Amino acid sequence: MSGKKPAPKKIVLLDAHAILHRGYHALPDFVSPGGEPTGALYGFTNLLLRLIKEMNPDYIFACFDLPGPTFRHDTYKEYKAGRAKTDEALVAQLIRAHELADALGLVEYSKPGFEADDMLGTIVEQLQPALKKGEVQVIIASGDMDTLQLVDDDRVLVYTLKKGINDTILYNEAKVKERFGFGPELLPDYKGLRGDPSDNIIGIAGIGEKTATDLIVNFGSIENIYKTLKKSPEKLKEAGIKDRIVELLKNGEEEALFSKTLASIRRDAPIEFVLPEKSWRELFDAPKAAAFAKELGFKSLISRLEELGEKSSEFRVQSSEESSPDFDTKSDLFKKVALAYSVIDPSEPAPTPAHIFDLTKAKTLEEAFTFLLKRIENDGLARVWEEIELPLVPVLGKMERQGIMVDRHHLEKLSKEYHIELVRLEKKIWEHAGHEFTINSPKQLGAVLFDELGLTAKGLRKTAGGARSTKVSELEKLVGTHPIVDEIMQYREYQKLLSTYIDTLGALADPAGRIHTTFVQIGAATGRMASIDPNLQNIPIKTELGKNIRKAFVASPGYLLLTADYSQIDLRSAALLSGDRKLVGAFSRGEDIHTTVAMEVFGVGAEEVTVDMRRRAKVLNFGILYGMGVMALKQNLGVSKDEAEKYHDAYFERFSDLKAYIDMVASEAGRTGYTTTYFGRRRYFPEIRSKIPYIKAAAVRMAVNAPIQGTSADIMKLAMVKMDKALTTAFGEDARMLLQVHDDVVLEVKKEKLAAVAKMVKEVMENVAEFPVPFTAKVSAGADWGDLKELE
Repeated sequence: MSGKKPAPKKIVLLDAHAILHRGYHALPDFVSPGGEPTGALYGFTNLLLRLIKEMNPDYIFACFDLPGPTFRHDTYKEYKAGRAKTDEALVAQLIRAHELADALGLVEYSKPGFEADDMLGTIVEQLQPALKKGEVQVIIASGDMDTLQLVDDDRVLVYTLKKGINDTILYNEAKVKERFGFGPELLPDYKGLRGDPSDNIIGIAGIGEKTATDLIVNFGSIENIYKTLKKSPEKLKEAGIKDRIVELLKNGEEEALFSKTLASIRRDAPIEFVLPEKSWRELFDAPKAAAFAKELGFKSLISRLEELGEKSSEFRVQSSEESSPDFDTKSDLFKKVALAYSVIDPSEPAPTPAHIFDLTKAKTLEEAFTFLLKRIENDGLARVWEEIELPLVPVLGKMERQGIMVDRHHLEKLSKEYHIELVRLEKKIWEHAGHEFTINSPKQLGAVLFDELGLTAKGLRKTAGGARSTKVSELEKLVGTHPIVDEIMQYREYQKLLSTYIDTLGALADPAGRIHTTFVQIGAATGRMASIDPNLQNIPIKTELGKNIRKAFVASPGYLLLTADYSQIDLRSAALLSGDRKLVGAFSRGEDIHTTVAMEVFGVGAEEVTVDMRRRAKVLNFGILYGMGVMALKQNLGVSKDEAEKYHDAYFERFSDLKAYIDMVASEAGRTGYTTTYFGRRRYFPEIRSKIPYIKAAAVRMAVNAPIQGTSADIMKLAMVKMDKALTTAFGEDARMLLQVHDDVVLEVKKEKLAAVAKMVKEVMENVAEFPVPFTAKVSAGADWGDLKELE
């Protein structure tokens, strides 16, 4: 009596190149902690993990394309000629994909002159004896529909992506027939007739998908179609094939057969496929895979890889979350430890116990604090810690408890007005579209803009799922193409202000009518603070709509709001750090810096500087600080490339000390991996050592700007520490700080003490330290935040 036949071994073949391409285009913004692009690698790993979970394979192989031409290029020079040059960011990931495959325990197949598809076809061909006996089943994973021609009953299946990286479908022979109307073996014929623009396969011009399908369903292969055409042409007409198509076929036989050859996956590549002695699970090294995922920043995938390792070899790598001690995150000591951690690593504004343990390896908070204080000392951060961050803690605590008063009636009035405007805009948008639709639905909005109205613009991007994006950044590219775009932008602005501020702020106030925000002391890697729950730093100020919201923030009865604002603080910080003689001199003399720069760049006297010259000088001033190159300046200045280059070069020629400083910062950051502010605060740039040019260039731009913004943040914080001490001593409860927003401090001051407080606040802000550059402050006051008058 024979035993039960064993289940077939499952073999997964990965069309690595196609999957990586799909991941790259679905996740273009994914980068590692070191600034390395990772979307393709993440998409590949994510798909593989999903496939393993669903299919539970015994063996996994990865088939790769190799650089250089293939036999198809040798046969047809125009093969894939229409394709744009592969992005550098994708090329880098295609190279690293081999490391990833090794980390995941995958066996690779590739061959010069052949594509990954040909590897797949050849492996399937060499497995035919085992497939026919039912000893194995093959699942091909690909983002490329060409592989469907390899499908064979339920023996060879194709697991492919419909869109993005998460929407998958499994094709067997029945599924292929359901989709195309004919079997997998006829897919090369289908391509031979209709062509394939993505590969620049010509097919027969004038024959599209429907006609190609009708021909194949009725007559089979291209060879059979032409056999019928030559022997019994009337049969084509009987099948409903028009005379025009018959003529196209007569003139296009050579093109059709050649295109079919190009579209056919080779099954005779010079490789020898063998099943390894060990199964995939035995080859899989969980610690190695998890370490690679950690290096790439794939936090969400690490636990899934570790779980695979546990199932594969009863081994599990403990994550730092699990192995770290149970620190009391509510304690004051933890808050100090977390702050100390952020001083050392400002890229992490809210460190967890795991972060702290990973860095310190301490078993208690006391041990961690001791370790961090020593590191602060060693890194030259003592002044930042002792004079700025630590003394700022109680100051911010007082500000959070104090809160700021809001006028609920003003918010209610704004709400009614803005909702009426929202309805008006909604009707206008529907009018432009010709029908009603859900404006907040990206799918419906995309259909209206791109399908019905046919709007397009250069550089439009898609979402991670492959759909056309309707984000504000993408809609901005469409401004001017149709009135509906401007209406949608306004609609979104009103909706954002209503949902974020107008309809929520009143409900957040305490019984006394005051809102209490929470300050994130190191809210950005530059050291700048942030505000959350609610965020009071992002209320628009340049638009009338935003100013109307600021009017809802009012002073308590008997008090006025006082704001103190540093004037051009980043430009002054740049002068301080660079010691540029012209900049320092201009600020010391109290000159308008934009006028001074215009005089230098355009070579004119003060009286000859026009409004447009000053505007261009302002763009240059801030553009240079933010690392703008010639092309960015061209766009922002609205001039030609040659003109932008002339201004750029003239700026650096006239302000040569600033140019030398910028070059020095870029060089030092490349050598050490970090930059420092005037006070010693560090910001790290691991991506500055990237081998990918655009990643490195972006890091250099940020590195040049970081010390400037960071110095400005340090000066503001130092001013707040000194201001709190001075105000408390001199005025007690008659003057109190409420908010810090960008380069401003907002205070609440007893009316009769306004002049004295304003004088003290201005003096403190302008004298936080002895600088060779004056840091001037402007003070303004009023009953509400939206209507302030500058004080003399």
